[in-house]
Amino acid sequence: MNLNLKQIKLPDTLVLIFSILIIVAVLTWFYPGGKYDRQIVDGREIVQPDSYKEIKSVPQGLGALLTAPIKGFIAATQIIAFILIVGGAFMVIQKTGAFDALIIKIAQNRCDGSVLDTLIIPIAMLIFSLFGSVFGMSEEVIPFILIFVPLAISLGYDSIVGAAVPFVGAGAGFAGAFLNPFTVGIAQGIAELPPSSGIVYRIISWLIITVVAIVFVMMYARRIRKYPKLSRMYKIDQHWRDHIPKTTTNSHTDKMNRSHLVILIIFALGMISLILGVKFLGWYINEIAALFLGLALIIGIISHLSMSDIALGFTDGARDLVKIAFIIALARSILIIASDGQIIDSILHDLSEIVSGAHPVFAAQLMFLVQSIINVFIPSGSGQAALTMPIMAPLSDLLGVTRQTAVLAFQFGDGFTNLIIPTSGVTMGVLGMAKIPYEKWFGWMWPLLLIFFVISFILLIPPVLMRWGPF
Repeated sequence: MNLNLKQIKLPDTLVLIFSILIIVAVLTWFYPGGKYDRQIVDGREIVQPDSYKEIKSVPQGLGALLTAPIKGFIAATQIIAFILIVGGAFMVIQKTGAFDALIIKIAQNRCDGSVLDTLIIPIAMLIFSLFGSVFGMSEEVIPFILIFVPLAISLGYDSIVGAAVPFVGAGAGFAGAFLNPFTVGIAQGIAELPPSSGIVYRIISWLIITVVAIVFVMMYARRIRKYPKLSRMYKIDQHWRDHIPKTTTNSHTDKMNRSHLVILIIFALGMISLILGVKFLGWYINEIAALFLGLALIIGIISHLSMSDIALGFTDGARDLVKIAFIIALARSILIIASDGQIIDSILHDLSEIVSGAHPVFAAQLMFLVQSIINVFIPSGSGQAALTMPIMAPLSDLLGVTRQTAVLAFQFGDGFTNLIIPTSGVTMGVLGMAKIPYEKWFGWMWPLLLIFFVISFILLIPPVLMRWGPF
């Protein structure tokens, strides 16, 4: 019997995530419970390494399974509200026609094989990677999806390329960060290392990781432009193609005019404000959402849209993202089930035991794998640092692995799997914005993730051999 893999239809993303939720709930019935003592240090909840004790697990039954999604909504309220507001704001801006005019202008002036055309992807990815490395760009990448996906499709690529440019770009920088205060900074603080120490090797690692990400995306993009039907998103992307104006149109509203230029300048200033606010003013989800809401109102008024048109545009944009709100809530409910079942700390303890007794080189690599697994349950860089580094730092001393190397293993493990784990609100938010089913993204992403893992194993060897210390 011949089996055509292309004819196999995978379940909807909601079904996949709910299946994971059921598996974790079942796990709470068989996996032993455990708990570490914690204390608050500099505003962070830090685990006490030698305080682990076994406790009775709390099996999560049918009632817990059915109430977990609503708890997930409550826990993920901020990110869900952020996505709905950004989606609504973008729809208002979209109504002005400024983005459509810009996309037409770029598509009309591009030339296959030209230097400018070739450099669009690497330059953009390099910028996003730098942002991910310097200030931990994560949630901030979501709004850019609505710019780069239609732009990518208008240039002959697909929605995967459009999502990969900002998301994989920032993700590569996040994993190979050399200054990120939310991951490297916190981890080094807990490990009692000087701030920004070991920066030279981290910059080298960041460059290697970023170049690999860019080359991978460019090779895929070139193939899709040449053979569009090879894209696993070819049929699904018809939604975007239907909503992107054709470059052959003669409509006056689709041509770049002074009003469009003013709108684009205001939007660009808004993006600059976003970057500066995150970097220097401590902006986070609330401030960024407020920025986009303000941009939508200002741009809508400048474009002479009525308040009713602005309101309708906003609700239309938010409505398109209701499904992704459910996906994010369901993903968060997986973590709630594991936490309520008292198995997260026991998983952490058992994983740390795996590392014990290994050769220093293998110990560093095992630390990376352990951090990658933990990241599925703790998809927060700062949260994972606070949870794991109090254990991994002293453990590294016993294993002959420097604490600097343990921090590097942490940031690799925390960073790369962020690009694929369904428990990450950012990952699911990006895919929802781009209208990419999770299984399609997973099918495209896993080869790159495998490459990243191999690179991580290699990059963790020199620090062990040269006893990479504080500086």
